[in-house]
Amino acid sequence: MSSRIEREKTTVREMIALYSKHKLKQSEMSEEYKQLTDYACNRLDHCTFGEKKTSCKNCPIHCYAPKQREQIKEVMRWVGPRMFFYNPICAIKHLFEK
Repeated sequence: MSSRIEREKTTVREMIALYSKHKLKQSEMSEEYKQLTDYACNRLDHCTFGEKKTSCKNCPIHCYAPKQREQIKEVMRWVGPRMFFYNPICAIKHLFEK
């Protein structure tokens, strides 16, 4: 079984990839969204709460810089409702970990 941080990193990678492919209609993820993916994974690697973390939305410490925070919110707003169609297993796992 993988750690919570690793599962969250997998989920955020998947969400950004889906956003790039389906919302932005990009055949390959742009450099901007590759950087956002790396940024999100780096933030997860350095999370103060580690394996006991809550969802980032409910965290008392908002560790994202304002630009990246807006980007990730935009991605999640679009992908969230669609996740069950594109990757139902990932969506169900994400729901149970909140």
